[in-house]
Amino acid sequence: MRIMQGTFSYLPDLTDDEIKAQVQYCLNNGWPISIEYTDDPHPRNIYWDMWGLPLFDMKDAVAVMEEFEACRGQYPNHYIRINGYDRSMGRQTTALSFIANRPEEEPGFHLERTETADRQINYTLKPYATTKPSGQRY
Repeated sequence: MRIMQGTFSYLPDLTDDEIKAQVQYCLNNGWPISIEYTDDPHPRNIYWDMWGLPLFDMKDAVAVMEEFEACRGQYPNHYIRINGYDRSMGRQTTALSFIANRPEEEPGFHLERTETADRQINYTLKPYATTKPSGQRY
């Protein structure tokens, strides 16, 4: 199972040089960067934990990559994503978001089907990872 979220999800994992190139692209466009991580990548879980503060006024991708490496060192078996925010419209809009780190094993999701009144069918998506407590999922 491979989690498909954000830009580049359907491509092979990016190398560090490719991640750095995407970070530099964001910085060249004036988009501040944030680094987030989680061990529950459910599609509706949009609020991941933020690594430090957003990196405003950064001009060099090397400094962002140092923060990314620090996050990856602390949470090697978590999902880590990098976001670039476009503030040109006067509001915080995600211009680019991609997963930069994944756990070695991605257990996937279980689709639970429930039949209700009038033969309606409801589906619930449950990640296998959440059967374990937070911090022990990967």
